[in-house]
Amino acid sequence: MKLEAPDRDALLALAREHGFELSDAETELFGAMLGGSLASLSQLDEAAATLTPPEPERHWWEPEARDNPHGAWFVRCEIEGREGGPLAGLRFAAKDNVMVAGLPMLNGSSIFEGFTAELDASVVRRLLEAGATLAGKAHCEQLCLSGGSHTNTRGPVHNPRRHGHTSGGSSSGSAALVAAGEVELAIGGDQGGSIRVPAALCGVVGMKPTFGLVPYTGVAPIEASIDHVGPITANVRDNARMLEAMAGPDGVDMRQSGAPAGDYLRACDEDVRGLRVALLREGFSAPGMQPEVASRVRAAAERLAALGCEVEEVSVPEHAGAGNLAMPLLMQGLYRTLFRDGGQGSGRTDFYAPRFLEAMSRWREHAADFSGLLKFATLTGAWLERQAGTHYYALAANLARASRAAYDLALRRADALLMPTCPMVAPPLPGPEASLAEQIQRASETTPNTLPFDATHHPALSVPWGEVDGLPVGAMLVGRHLEEALLYRIGQALESSTA
Repeated sequence: MKLEAPDRDALLALAREHGFELSDAETELFGAMLGGSLASLSQLDEAAATLTPPEPERHWWEPEARDNPHGAWFVRCEIEGREGGPLAGLRFAAKDNVMVAGLPMLNGSSIFEGFTAELDASVVRRLLEAGATLAGKAHCEQLCLSGGSHTNTRGPVHNPRRHGHTSGGSSSGSAALVAAGEVELAIGGDQGGSIRVPAALCGVVGMKPTFGLVPYTGVAPIEASIDHVGPITANVRDNARMLEAMAGPDGVDMRQSGAPAGDYLRACDEDVRGLRVALLREGFSAPGMQPEVASRVRAAAERLAALGCEVEEVSVPEHAGAGNLAMPLLMQGLYRTLFRDGGQGSGRTDFYAPRFLEAMSRWREHAADFSGLLKFATLTGAWLERQAGTHYYALAANLARASRAAYDLALRRADALLMPTCPMVAPPLPGPEASLAEQIQRASETTPNTLPFDATHHPALSVPWGEVDGLPVGAMLVGRHLEEALLYRIGQALESSTA
């Protein structure tokens, strides 16, 4: 990239823009120094070219409509994993904000038309090393900002359980492909519920792990403090096996604390008698809660009691407002990371993907195509930035810690909290004549119980538990940090009791 040094007038204007004036001596000296500094940057371009390994030659194709009945696939491929690994014989789909070297990535947006990833995300590499076969990239929502499945630039993703209904978002294609039986495993991402919501609405299993347990390296972000990546599967055991392969530090992602993967699969065989499960009272009265959904999840608690768990009800009043308090982290964090700061933000020590950043820098050329919710988020983040700077972002980060403490207090009395994953079963997709208000509602109504735990970083597992009007209900188990094994233990007990 060739950079031009500012002339005298441009340098003076730049100084005034930042609140100071330059003397003649400063103007002359700074101009000369800046010109020399910019010229030296060509060495960085040359050195950086040696950092990224050559892209492998990988065959991929876009499926025909007849081979993609739910609109869930973006591209197909057949990349085989290591022979004999613990996931050998299983196929997985990667959410299409996850980079796979040599394959295109759309991230649900026209911004990335023509973009090809330059590396394998850590989670892709680990699943291949564990023996799984990558079958393709699954459509996701536009820049991953939607709890519905209607914002992808290529069209909606339909719920395999009922065509014309949402599959949830933003990991819409990932959950739909698992629910349809096209793959056994799928990678999902979660910043507000984007693993658990589609898992619940499609009737599959989704785990949002503890923040930082699974490396985010090579996955398109929204906001570094709430970015999570995790497994979506058809059953609890496969979910546990998949997380074992994905978890643990990769030595690159700054979000990680160094916590290793646990023995999650073994936990699935452990008895649940004596475990304490608490129904979170506020989780059963979340906005939009359908009484039938709440009733089904209460029935899950009754089943756990029959299996020997100690079941009670607890109240965490902070839960009712925790999602709203997290709003600046999501809205302003998205604006800063993706739009103001070029796509990945700054001040980080992990991997920056230059080709991704170059594509993201052209976002204004595609902004007219943004979904209603994405436009609203962009305007909200920009206005907060202009009016208050970091004030409300900082308050939200501090209050997230207070919310975490409130949940932690409840989790001293219980091994897991239980509540509906979503307050409703899968609603219809908004039609072509749907109002803007309906489109935004369908993109945001599914997350009141899921969003808080992205900000507080607790692990949360959604497991299917029955149906309402023929559509799946998800029961969400929330646990203490890094106690995913205990959630799998309870989830497996529920799953086995219905087999």
